Amino acid sequence: QVQLVESGGGLVQAGGSLRLSCAASGRTFTNAVMGWFRQAPGKERAFVARISWSGGLTDYTNSVKGRFTISRDNAKNMVYLRMNSLKPEDTAVYYCAAALGPWANQKTVSDYNYWGKGTLVTVSS
Repeated sequence: QVQLVESGGGLVQAGGSLRLSCAASGRTFTNAVMGWFRQAPGKERAFVARISWSGGLTDYTNSVKGRFTISRDNAKNMVYLRMNSLKPEDTAVYYCAAALGPWANQKTVSDYNYWGKGTLVTVSS
């Protein structure tokens, strides 16, 4: 069983930065794409970024390109999302997720097999 735990959320002013962390445990596996999604109240859970577990390939939704950076540290079983130039519209619960399998086109909720419980990011105007 794969367990994912997010941390690093909080309150930040517009223009500020945060780094979210995702710790993976419970089962080791290769060829797992790791992703970040976010969901605001009343909104659908939406793709933010993804990274290949071993290959270093990355992908971002257009609204965060140039501002967010996804990275990993496989030795620590950690995935990160560094968020710069935050905007009020970035306010959401951010979820870490794992998709078992090789890099393909994992950009929807149904593509991911395991999920963390989320961490809240609030950006004030």
